[in-house]
This record gives sequence, structure tokens and C-alpha cells, in this order.
Amino acid sequence: MPRPIRATVHLDALAHNLATARRAAGDAKVWAVVKANAYGHGIERVFDALRAADGFALLDLAEAQRVRALGWRGPILLLEGAFELRDLELCSRLDLWHVVHCNEQIDMLATHKTQVPHRVFLKMNSGMNRLGFKPAHFRAAWTRLNALPQVDEISLMTHFSDADGSRLGADGIQHQVAAFVRATQDLSGERSLCNSAATLRHHDQALGTGEGIDAAGSLTADWVRPGIAVYGSAPDHPAHTAAHWGLQPAMTLSSKLIGVQTLAAGDTVGYGSSYQATGPQRIGVVACGYADGYPRQAPGGLAFGAPVLVDGVHTRLVGRVSMDMLTVDLDAVDLVRAQTGLPPADLGAEVVLWGRSHTGAVLPIDEVAHAAQTISYELMCAVAARVNFE
Repeated sequence: MPRPIRATVHLDALAHNLATARRAAGDAKVWAVVKANAYGHGIERVFDALRAADGFALLDLAEAQRVRALGWRGPILLLEGAFELRDLELCSRLDLWHVVHCNEQIDMLATHKTQVPHRVFLKMNSGMNRLGFKPAHFRAAWTRLNALPQVDEISLMTHFSDADGSRLGADGIQHQVAAFVRATQDLSGERSLCNSAATLRHHDQALGTGEGIDAAGSLTADWVRPGIAVYGSAPDHPAHTAAHWGLQPAMTLSSKLIGVQTLAAGDTVGYGSSYQATGPQRIGVVACGYADGYPRQAPGGLAFGAPVLVDGVHTRLVGRVSMDMLTVDLDAVDLVRAQTGLPPADLGAEVVLWGRSHTGAVLPIDEVAHAAQTISYELMCAVAARVNFE
């Protein structure tokens, strides 16, 4: 039989989370962001659950081809645009919308031969300082694009660096909102500003409330771009939980106990002997390790261990995560089971590394990521190819 570790994608949760983002977005249209193979969930797996989106946003042409092959005829947006001139040929053939963030991409469009003009999203670097035109150069880029016969409609976009919290002790997005509105207030075109954090946290904020800026409607504007929220993770954890935002886990990573050991006081566990028992203790061995995508840096020391569910009961990691296995404290599990007349946990018991247990208990992926000093995005995207998906 196959190794018991598996990743389960919950289509009902994906549809629910998309609807939650849509409610927060008001009248704005919604891109379902499916970059990085739908944040590790698999584009083909999530597609039916996300068909209610107004469009799909992603990074590369191969993923765009996969979405078209699934029968999607609506908008698809390439979030980093074309990387070379020949990419525009596929954009024409697949009817892809694409971001323009530098003069070189405008140069490529100017030499591109096409019968059907392109829909583009002109990106402003309003303070993130990754891709996009600085505000002082944005109008010139818009003017160049607007003059090209290869370009049809121009939409305007930016990306927030701190929508999940504050920036340098002040509001996390206001400086970028102000820069965007000042540079675009009299330019035509739809607007797209909000990622998951901005959609959920700032959906009721007016666009253009800074000094000397005319009000221009809701911050959610014409399009929002929810990514991580669609997959059931809070974009601003630990300030808020997924449950606070009404989100449900879209992935469960689960396995089983494949071994049980009884420790005596002084016994150590795993590589580096990072955990030492203080008294008699039962531990369970789980078929899951860093080669499956579970974070090796997840703590398993005496003072604190990353959270785990065994048969729906919260317990913790003990010892260091190895390539193929990790170990968990069974004493806490056995105590809870004894209170309900159940025998101790044994071989074959369900272990949930994050997500939903068969008992209905939920272990948010954000809690595991926080314990491992990383973010949920990384855990989702790191699930290995050798893990069985269902």
C-alpha cells in the first residue's frame, strides 16, 4: 500500500473562501490568484471550486495554458507580464491580459504584430519597490501605451507591501494609496489595488483620502486580487485568525502513526537529541518529514513543540523533524481519550499536520507556520510531489 501521508484539497472550503472575498470586495470583480500551481493545491484540482471568480491571475504561460485547457474562456492575467517578445504571441493566441511594469515591455508591445489589441494592466511602484513604474514616470508610460495600436484597454494597478499591518509605526497602506491616487486621478482605466490583506482589512476604506486628493470611490475599486485568503489562511496572522475572517482550510496534510515508543526519564528523541523526556512518556512516530514538505525548523523541544492533531486531539511535536518521519507526544492525547473511555492512541491513528481532522477538529496552517517561524504560503507551496493528493 502507498505511504499514508496525503494532502486533501477541500473544494467546499475554496468556494466558501472565494465567496467570502467577494463579499468583502463589494462591487469589485475578483481575480482568483492561482500562481505557484494554485499555492501548491493544484490548478486542475481547484478549478471547479473557483469558477465563480471573474478571472484567474497567475505568473507563467504554462499555467495560463492549463487554465485555458480546462475550458476557461474568461480573463486570465499574467501578473509579471511578458518576459520576452515571443511571449506576446501566446498572449494573443490565448487571449491573455498581462501586466506591463517596465519600458522594455512597452518596447516589446510596440514591435509585436497582432490583429487583436492587448488588454494590459499598467503597474505602479507605489512603494513596494519591486516591479512597476515610479509615480513620477507612470503617466509617461500610460501615454506611450495609449498611443500603441497593439494596446486596447489600459487598467491601472499597484501592490501593497504592508496591507497586513502597520509600516514604520503608521498606517500600512496610506502612503501607497496616496501615491497611486495622485499619479492616476485623471487617467482612464479600471483600478486594481487590493490583495487578500487589503480586501479583508481595508475594504471599507475610501480610495483617495489623503491631503489634496479627491475621493475616488472604494479602495477595492474595480478588481481585487485575493490569493492566500482563497486557500483559507489569514493574511494578517497572528493579528487575526482565519476563523476571524470566516475562512476555512482548503488543504489538510495528514498521515498516520506508524510506530509507538515508550520513553523513560532521560531518554532522548531523534537526531541531535534535542528532546529529553523528564519521566515516563509515550511518543508516536508519524510518516511525515521534511522531504514531504513539513518544515524541518518546526520546534520539538521540551519547552515548546509545534502543534499537531492525533485523532482530533491537540498535541505537539517532540524532537527534530527528519527526512521521512517526525515524532509527537501521545501522553496528552491518551489523557483526553481516557476521559471519554477510549484506549490509548496506537498504530494507524490519524495525524493531522494542518487542516481538518475526521473528528471535525481544525488545526490552522497559520499556527504551524507561526511555530516554525515562517508563513502559511511557504508550507502550502512546499508540499512535495511524493505526497499523495486527493
